[in-house]
Amino acid sequence: MLQGLNENLLLASATAGNVLGSCTNYALGIWGGVYAIKKFLKVSDDTLNKAEARFQNWGYVSLLFAWVPVIGDPLTVIAGLLRVNFFIFLVLVGIGKFARYWAVMYLVS
Repeated sequence: MLQGLNENLLLASATAGNVLGSCTNYALGIWGGVYAIKKFLKVSDDTLNKAEARFQNWGYVSLLFAWVPVIGDPLTVIAGLLRVNFFIFLVLVGIGKFARYWAVMYLVS
């Protein structure tokens, strides 16, 4: 299924690209503020409130689920808004996204 491509390189590049996207969301959370997030990312009040509630309820562990569609991006923005330690953010988001791509690569193929 991988058609002769290097599995490790694919896994690393997919993870890195997705983590960089989350870092962009984190930066938007820090520097953009709530107004910019709503205007440019088109995140509704409801989605933002739900993401913040999840983050407040689960804490840093919620960042392991940054790969989940619909809730992942708002979670990473909320992490920026709440000024989560960037190293902790990077490690947890990286673990979650790596696990996602590993599962797709090895469990689906």
